[in-house]
Amino acid sequence: MSSKFIHLHTHSHYSLLDGLTKIQQMVKIAKDAEMPAIALTDHGNMYGTIEFYKECKKNGIKPIIGVEAYMTSGSRHDKSASDPNGKKYYHLILLAKNKTGYKNLIKLVTKANLEGYYYKPRMDKELLYENSEGIICLSGCMGGELSQTILKGDIEKAKTLINEYQKIFGKENYFIEIQSHPTIENDKKLRDALIVLAKEHGIPVVATQDSHYPCTEDHHAHSTLLRINTSIDGKEGLEFSQDDFSLINEAKAREYFKDAPESVDNTLMVANMCEEYDLELGKAYFPYYEIASGKTADEELQDLAYKGFAFRNLEQNKTYLDRLEYELKVIRDKGYPGYFLVVADLLRFARENGILTNIRGSVAGSLTTYLVGITNVDPIEYKLPFERFLNPERPSLPDIDMDYADNRREEMLLYAKRKYGEDKVAQIGTFGTMMAKGAVRDVARALGYPYTTGDRLSKWIPLGSQGFPMTIDHAMELVPELAESYRTEKDTKEIIDLAKKLEGCVRHVSVHAAGVVIAPTELYNYTPVQYDPKGGAIITQYDMHAVEDAGLPKFDFLGIRNLAILSDAVRIVKETRNIDIDIERIDITDKKTFELLAKGETEGLFQLNGSGMTRYLKELRPSTIHDINAMVALYRPGPMESIPEYIKRKHNNSLVKYLDPRMKEILDQSYGVITYQDDVMMISIKLAGYSWLEADKLRKAMGKKIPAEMEAQKEKLLHGFQENGLTDKKSMQLWKLIEPFAAYGFNKAHAASYGRVAYQTAYMKANFPVEYMTAILTAESGDVEKIAEIITECKKMNIEVLPPSINASFGGFTVIDHALEQTGKGTIRFGLYTIKNLGTDISDAIITERKNGGKFINIGDFLDRVKHKNVNKKSLEALIKSGAMDDLGDRGMLFGNIEGMLEYNKEVKKVSSDQASLFGDMEIASATFSPKNSPEVGKEEKLAWEKELLGLYISGHPLDKIQEKLENMAFNIKKVFDEVEAEKSVTIAGIIENVRVVMTKKNERMAFIKLADLTGSIEAVVFPKMFPDVQSIILPDNCIAVVARVSMRNDEKSLVIERMKKI
Repeated sequence: MSSKFIHLHTHSHYSLLDGLTKIQQMVKIAKDAEMPAIALTDHGNMYGTIEFYKECKKNGIKPIIGVEAYMTSGSRHDKSASDPNGKKYYHLILLAKNKTGYKNLIKLVTKANLEGYYYKPRMDKELLYENSEGIICLSGCMGGELSQTILKGDIEKAKTLINEYQKIFGKENYFIEIQSHPTIENDKKLRDALIVLAKEHGIPVVATQDSHYPCTEDHHAHSTLLRINTSIDGKEGLEFSQDDFSLINEAKAREYFKDAPESVDNTLMVANMCEEYDLELGKAYFPYYEIASGKTADEELQDLAYKGFAFRNLEQNKTYLDRLEYELKVIRDKGYPGYFLVVADLLRFARENGILTNIRGSVAGSLTTYLVGITNVDPIEYKLPFERFLNPERPSLPDIDMDYADNRREEMLLYAKRKYGEDKVAQIGTFGTMMAKGAVRDVARALGYPYTTGDRLSKWIPLGSQGFPMTIDHAMELVPELAESYRTEKDTKEIIDLAKKLEGCVRHVSVHAAGVVIAPTELYNYTPVQYDPKGGAIITQYDMHAVEDAGLPKFDFLGIRNLAILSDAVRIVKETRNIDIDIERIDITDKKTFELLAKGETEGLFQLNGSGMTRYLKELRPSTIHDINAMVALYRPGPMESIPEYIKRKHNNSLVKYLDPRMKEILDQSYGVITYQDDVMMISIKLAGYSWLEADKLRKAMGKKIPAEMEAQKEKLLHGFQENGLTDKKSMQLWKLIEPFAAYGFNKAHAASYGRVAYQTAYMKANFPVEYMTAILTAESGDVEKIAEIITECKKMNIEVLPPSINASFGGFTVIDHALEQTGKGTIRFGLYTIKNLGTDISDAIITERKNGGKFINIGDFLDRVKHKNVNKKSLEALIKSGAMDDLGDRGMLFGNIEGMLEYNKEVKKVSSDQASLFGDMEIASATFSPKNSPEVGKEEKLAWEKELLGLYISGHPLDKIQEKLENMAFNIKKVFDEVEAEKSVTIAGIIENVRVVMTKKNERMAFIKLADLTGSIEAVVFPKMFPDVQSIILPDNCIAVVARVSMRNDEKSLVIERMKKI
């Protein structure tokens, strides 16, 4: 029999760190209890609304969309501490009665966040008056304004509040909410008073449970969750209450509310008042794109595409025209022209403003997008199928993911807001969840266990892979020690059992790395929005999946550092050589570029660096852009197995063969080797008779790695092969070629787009090496370890990097001499921005003063002229220790005079402000700073300072003192990489750059160290058996000699240390 009790006040895990119930659990419990409806009322947000709506619909339950609002008794615009009763906010339950109510809830939640946020997103009664249509109101829990007024003993004010809320929502839409939590102080007193007031005013009472977790036995898990959240809102006493806040059934509700049975029946009455409206999920609402000519969006897109032939210098031949007309028809029939026009407009703005862009994903398979300037790859030339991006059978809107130079992404966001409206553009919100490792650590800490307990258990849990996060259950299957500890240790069992209940709960909301929505009208017509908790950006409360369901297509604005590096390198070349480079029109057959890749000089390149990739490139000796695209696609787990075969076939044409002649058309650019996801899809279409929709389902099934699904697809594909002329044997052979692509196969259009950027970076490094390396160094400013790596590469390239200087450096790194090709040597000057602890403001002030008044003559001159507020102990120490002030005196002398320098500079600032000073009316020039004598600094201390502030040694190297010994040794680090095979033993010496000590599963310590000499650096491992004997030696900056075995792990060489001594 259908339940007559309906939950109208519930919290899911989207009530961040206060709710434990997942949406699926909530709906399942309602279904099992035969409830025809259920409400979702999370704290001040609608994060879970779309997921809740879909889950309810799937299970045949009416979804009642609501929110537990935070109310202020005054104005939402007033940010005073509290109201006269000392409360910052109250609680109120709002339920959408119909679709109008749903839209009004979105407006209320949005305005509470954007206009009323003060500790919490607060609404006020003015807002309720303006947006009350279609909303049912329950008076709230013990934290509600009505309840708090009653508990204060002000019954007259309580009656006034009731009348006011009835006026706002209409008498028929306002209900008195009662709860039963006997162990909470004043529970019975409050409930009795509410029932009396309800009878006096003829208002039905409604029973609610204020559920925060699924079942009664989850109470302890919820208490633990509240302890993890150290700044919870919570209900008064909730975290200490032993009461039941679970999703109770009707029988339990009848028991809890036996003194007011009608309150249980009234829940069904309220549920029946709520209509079952359609949110029309999946219907797309594109931004409004204004067309000045009065043409339709279809006509405008067609015109732009045909003008694109001239823009791309392409001939309008039959192949191109047929493809274009076919694409335009599909786009038109799908109703997508407006979407394409908006993306084209964004890319046009980027192009016209010198913002370098790239497009990810299958969109590069479209000729239309190439012609209108969205993509930069000719799909005909690269044999990219349009249908992988968009085909008549595809049910969903295709993604067009845009990459921008990361230092100019903000300009693109600002342009979108200017063009399409501030109130119509927002970044997409995303949710961080409690993952396996974190949940275990958090629970152990919340329960008061020592840090080592949680740390030990957490370290046993392996890392997951992208798209497949590790779970506690899976970790128990994989790690015997964890399973054994769970079975035998009471503490472990308690922690793991609770962590499993918390695992997957939403922990916080943040900003999606790239996702942006652009709406045709105000955003609150489609999604609630709020401010990013960690910044000022406006973000959607619906995540990327929910917001697309709600009708707003996702536009990806991803910032890519390599695009910023390319753009900066092009700018530097213009400044140093007066050469204009159109990076989109460079020669893709450039000999120097392919020679660079064949030599393995890949440091600093996009997608092509790392020792494993470099080794394959040296073997491959790429000679076309297709080779680069193939390597971008193949260098990943699974497809990597095909790289040796690809290389062999490239260098021996007689090895190129096809299992079936029909495969030649698909695989001729990759020497007959299956290389891309698209190859698998095209094979299924051409050789198994699949439609594009079926081929796409095959692709998705392979990506999910679900054994049962994969087996079903295998059977279907083999059957298709046999039906279309392949023997059983050949069908199975072909399946074995396809299988490695099951999880990690790469999209061909994506590879072509990324391969192009990879080639562009290689082209700039090969042809303009000093400028390119300068651009990389500037982009990495602030990351001292990365800077050190790039400078090591510069040394290999015969590019000298000069130390920072207040008389020569600019903010970023600067080209001093670019004539590497002519003289065999180039020079770059360190930038001031890269000096740790200095800061950009004081750097800019120094550069500006030098530009205006010339170089600094001595320290007094510097102190007289630089009057910036950030001339302080920290900045002076950074400048002196890094060597940036070496022009002005010895580092030891300057360092010993810092206090006097600061005092002098302080007085200079006073005088320049016309304030009284110890210099009286004297000219500043006549009171020159005279430094005291101070001891010089030793070479070792200088080097230590440089390493600390710059990430590398400038004036020398700690190994200089043993350079002769190093040169006489049989091996150095470069030789290990270039000449020594795995498992061979070597003796080498070097300096320890960093140390990382870890605990093994057996709770033993081992260490990973980075060992460097004058030829390079390598990772070395010290295993637990040896660790106690050498732990006092393995410290950063110690020089050591080791006997070690060369190991090959993940295609990278490392050392396993067998003996060690300090030198």
